[in-house]
Amino acid sequence: MRAWRVGELGEPAAVMRLADDVARPAPGPGQLLVRVRAAAVNFPDALMVRGQYQVRPPLPFTPGVELCGEVADGARRGERLIGNPVLPHGAFAEYALLDAAAAFPAPEALDDAEAAALHIGYQTAWFALHRRARLRAGETLLVHAAAGGVGSAAVQLGRAAGARVVAVVGGPAKAETARALGADLVVDRTAGDFVAAVKEFTGGRGADVVFDPVGGDAYTGSTRCVAFEGRIVVVGFAAGQIPAPALNHALVKNYAILGLHWGLYNTHDPRAVRAAHDELAKLAEQGVVRPLVSARVPLAGAAEAVQLVADGRSTGRIAVLAD
Repeated sequence: MRAWRVGELGEPAAVMRLADDVARPAPGPGQLLVRVRAAAVNFPDALMVRGQYQVRPPLPFTPGVELCGEVADGARRGERLIGNPVLPHGAFAEYALLDAAAAFPAPEALDDAEAAALHIGYQTAWFALHRRARLRAGETLLVHAAAGGVGSAAVQLGRAAGARVVAVVGGPAKAETARALGADLVVDRTAGDFVAAVKEFTGGRGADVVFDPVGGDAYTGSTRCVAFEGRIVVVGFAAGQIPAPALNHALVKNYAILGLHWGLYNTHDPRAVRAAHDELAKLAEQGVVRPLVSARVPLAGAAEAVQLVADGRSTGRIAVLAD
């Protein structure tokens, strides 16, 4: 089969190689062989190729951590499923493996590219907002990187929960994207101060919940505009800077700092992951949420797509489609 391979670590555009003679993976106990219909590009793909992700598959490996695929054989042949492929056989290939227990039906309302993008980003946003922060209707939600894959999911789910959403983005084009997603206030951080904007928008109260996949200055600024009894959910560090929080500040202002590592729920509470999928599928069928797929590229364009995400030049999700 054709598959992208990483034989050495580095920048995606430099080290990813498309090969046409890769052996098709053989499913083990409890696994399903799927024909990949679409793979969604995620920031962890770039980190994994660079050797900077917490999961480090042995070289050589095929990257791609999220897919929509069709079961290729066996009793479930033809089922359209979404999930995380079993590494080192990632999603940027013609075939991949899924753990049967962690594979979910693709909502009929979504096409292959949209369904592929429903899993990681939306699960992350769901657990951050509902499980960790306990977001309530009427509260103000501040979302950083709101035009990105996981940020756009947080904007949609925040709106669905009845929150007022402040979206922080980088650049005019991404600002337009956030407005189209339904954010109540959009702040272009390259042209304005989001701290002042949040304070003005909330009458000085601040944001009740902060969704932060960026870190660095985004986190620091968030501590200056978080509300009394607010909750900052740390989702990632796309800025490349891991903050060292001043806990005395959290004490004096009476806010909570919450970490979210969504992948841990797959082992610690898989039933919660399945329940979240059911809720997300229901919202998708109702048309309340729809993954923002900004580009659809053929398998041959996967390396360029991963590099775009690595460089922070993408919006929503880029989908790599089966040829």
